[in-house]
Amino acid sequence: MPPPSPAKIILLTTLAMLAFAANSVLCRLALGEGSIDAVGFTEIRTLSGAVTLLLLYFLTAKEKSLALLKRPSPMQFLSLTGYMVFFSYAYISLAAGTGALILFGAVQLTMFMVAIRQGEHFPPLAWAGLLIAVAGLVYLVSPGLSAPDPVGAVLMVIAGISWGIYSLLGRGAADPLSSTMVNFIYASILTTILTAVMMSDLAITPIGVMYA
Repeated sequence: MPPPSPAKIILLTTLAMLAFAANSVLCRLALGEGSIDAVGFTEIRTLSGAVTLLLLYFLTAKEKSLALLKRPSPMQFLSLTGYMVFFSYAYISLAAGTGALILFGAVQLTMFMVAIRQGEHFPPLAWAGLLIAVAGLVYLVSPGLSAPDPVGAVLMVIAGISWGIYSLLGRGAADPLSSTMVNFIYASILTTILTAVMMSDLAITPIGVMYA
């Protein structure tokens, strides 16, 4: 299969970033207004992601086999679960825009640091982007009148690191759809266990379910 064209890469990246940002808005709407608790929100969106990916897999995959479920990558589904859980808890106290900026900065910084350790080289424009991201992240979390809740900020940084690790581990996957499907299925098992443990804290409303 030939590599995608630069235009297609830009388009897909833009769509992914828009979806990422919309995800922050929906999460804040659900948790900021108390429409649902963080554990319930995480459980519903992880399960719905797993179901959606299963449907896409069986509708589009040429070779369909549930044997894939026997070969999960523990680091991948653990980092995905970490992102889902910490992301939800962070948005109890963070504004949508602030949370998204902290998340994006943490993801970018994580991926850059790993790439540098692996000996990758970047053009000046990439370094400029990294410096802007780091400066913005430092400014956002610095104490002041507009500083975000420190606990929420730390939780979002952890979520960003988790997503950065997940992205790096999934880079170059031979079959991205099946790989993502398997990771979501195992992540949903972990979030179901978490939900069972914290059953007494569940507070779910129809609008919260819709956001999730």
